[in-house]
Amino acid sequence: MKGKGSRCSIRNVVTFAGAFIAWIIGSGFATGQEILQFFTSYGYYSYGVVLLNLLGFLFLGQVLLTTGYAHREEVNFNHFTFFCGKNVGRFYSWLIPVTLLMIMAVLISGAGATISEYYGINRYLGSMIMAVMVLCAYLTGFEKMVRIVSTIGPVIIAFTLMVGLATVIRGAANLSHIRQYETGLGASRSAPNWLISSVLYISLNFLSGSTYFTALGMTARSRKEAKWGAVWGALTMILAIAIMNTAILLHSKDAASLAVPTLYLARHISNVLGAVFSVVLVLGMFSSCSTMMWTVCSRFSFSAPGRNRMAAAAVTVFAFLLGMLPFSRLINVFYPFVGYMGLIYIGCVACKGLRPLKTYKKGNGDGKISET
Repeated sequence: MKGKGSRCSIRNVVTFAGAFIAWIIGSGFATGQEILQFFTSYGYYSYGVVLLNLLGFLFLGQVLLTTGYAHREEVNFNHFTFFCGKNVGRFYSWLIPVTLLMIMAVLISGAGATISEYYGINRYLGSMIMAVMVLCAYLTGFEKMVRIVSTIGPVIIAFTLMVGLATVIRGAANLSHIRQYETGLGASRSAPNWLISSVLYISLNFLSGSTYFTALGMTARSRKEAKWGAVWGALTMILAIAIMNTAILLHSKDAASLAVPTLYLARHISNVLGAVFSVVLVLGMFSSCSTMMWTVCSRFSFSAPGRNRMAAAAVTVFAFLLGMLPFSRLINVFYPFVGYMGLIYIGCVACKGLRPLKTYKKGNGDGKISET
């Protein structure tokens, strides 16, 4: 008879892959600013960034989700101390809420920028609408929130791939002209060179998402579901990044100066597609911001539900006020900062995950990792 940890439902794998994508997709990816600053701005070297991120996403995604599954019965499990030890782990435990508050502000600002750029509505009003939506999603509870964002993730990826592929097919002849635009692209760079940018992007996503990814793994029915959810989520995400990176490269002369490059690409194909894609972008920001909201508020858990709701409202207001700063500037400052702060943590996760022989508890089919 197969052990409990060997069960694997395709439907559940797709759900976990969608939830994995939902965290990363955010406003930075969905609008194209993240891709522009961490990938496209390095010209042809951006494909080196894509390759290194493929390896990083596949490896770290599996480690975090399967670790969460292995420790699913431990109510007070702290993945930071598990990977980094007591002192460093405690530092990261308190750093994460601060960094996620900053990233939430970026997401909320991105929603305002998208709505303003396409519909001409005041961007502060757009940001306020997003903030209210995120608060409402948090109040529904974690499992309901996962169901919501896991359905949004695949929709966003599908639209992103459609816009990216259409742009690449229509503009493939312009690939030879990319070098002409590299001077303009350089102003958008998040790091001194493409190699550092690769590491920072991996660190950004897996430091900020570590609490969410381990919690996601804890909800899996088997280790295989957690593992393959991470694998397919990572593969799909990197494929979307590669295609959208190429699409922005083909239009880098115009897109590099815009707050929402992907919206420009969609409108370049069709006004109707641009209108639909603007809605998809907002949903992408909503999906990531909702998951971050849960992670931040989980650090301030109170026994009284009313106090939890008040804390969530306070977090929302703070993120909205910080998000009033310009969107592209927020990404350029906050995202590399988070990436640098996460380097030690990512190194610790990699060291623990790369141990050639992991010790499993005898007689336990779920593949629980021993801390020895």
